[in-house]
Amino acid sequence: MATHPLFRKTGWLCSLALLTALEAAAAPKTKPAASPAAPTGQTLEIVYLTQEHEAPPALSNLDPVVTDKGLQGARLAIVDNNTTGQFTKQHFTLKEVRVPQDGDVASAYKQTAGNGAHHVIVDLPAAQLLTLADLPEAADDLIYNAAAPDDALRNEQCRANTLHLMPSRAMRADALAQYSHFKRWKEWFLVVGPTEEDKLLAAAYKRAAKKFGVKIVEERAWSHDYDARRTAQSEVASFTQDVDYDILVVADEAGDFGDYLSYRTSLPRPVTGTQGLVPAAWHRAHEQWGAVQLQNRFRAQAGRWMQDEDYAAWLAVRAVGEAATRAKSVEFAKVRDYLRSDAFALAGFKGKPLSFRRWDGQLRQPMLLADSRSLVAVAPLEGFLHQKNEMDTLGFDEPESKCRLR
Repeated sequence: MATHPLFRKTGWLCSLALLTALEAAAAPKTKPAASPAAPTGQTLEIVYLTQEHEAPPALSNLDPVVTDKGLQGARLAIVDNNTTGQFTKQHFTLKEVRVPQDGDVASAYKQTAGNGAHHVIVDLPAAQLLTLADLPEAADDLIYNAAAPDDALRNEQCRANTLHLMPSRAMRADALAQYSHFKRWKEWFLVVGPTEEDKLLAAAYKRAAKKFGVKIVEERAWSHDYDARRTAQSEVASFTQDVDYDILVVADEAGDFGDYLSYRTSLPRPVTGTQGLVPAAWHRAHEQWGAVQLQNRFRAQAGRWMQDEDYAAWLAVRAVGEAATRAKSVEFAKVRDYLRSDAFALAGFKGKPLSFRRWDGQLRQPMLLADSRSLVAVAPLEGFLHQKNEMDTLGFDEPESKCRLR
């Protein structure tokens, strides 16, 4: 049989999952046939738990309103799991739980996951995630964090029953600092938004700057409440005056003002951080290592581009499926133990096998550095070495972690 050219380029990624992805991409666009019934005892249920929230006002008419961010990734991964499951005689189901805005998330968890579904993907902020992780009903479960980037969840507030698929703020900041060091952009001008999340991200930037030998020459808080779309040309130039720097680093997670900084600063300097050149878990311009196949299948299903939350949820479901396949069992204890073992390796279309850190439950993964339409670099960059795993140069390494999982 002739070898597909993509197989020669992707090496270890040429697994059964990738083969089925290629077949799915080439197949006619018809509704997939239902998976055959699995033998009794070989069905594994995964819960996806989120809460509805009021969508913030769009900052631009170009921004689509996305109401199923994350969920679409989980749905696609269930299809992938069951494609492999046809050969392993395993079947995977996804139970979607969307709690109303005024609903009680803890009660919803008890009524669903607490009744026997031990694998729960959570698309919630950090505070609600911790509430669920501390429930007595969750003591023997695994919670998969697919949304919260908070570094505290991987440090002093870590939980033994929680795994993190979403990259932390520290991982994003370290990826940016590595590229900045590589480009010899050694002096940063840090602009921090008004929210608590912006301040947490700024703290991650400061840590990364110190870690990789970058100097923050100026830090300014953005507190303007005017309409940046109308006054940005004059106000941004004034705001960025009297500072000499290499790049402007923005902490604006809500996207309130960061998009209006590029091309309007007093000095002609690149903008990076939450806008401009952005470190991300996934990006629509990513095509390497077979990623175009995942991109195409996701767009065919969801009618939009995959985003970080979709990718994190896809990883969570695929991690469960991969562990069940390798452990040859859907029993919770066997799947959990394999997920946390050194033998676990997940193909994530990023050129390296992904695995969970033993000390804090974070999934190791490369970070993509991209602007709006192109992939610029992938971190960790060449030259940033580690004694065990180069991906541990991103985020909190074991010696500096405050998490003590046992």
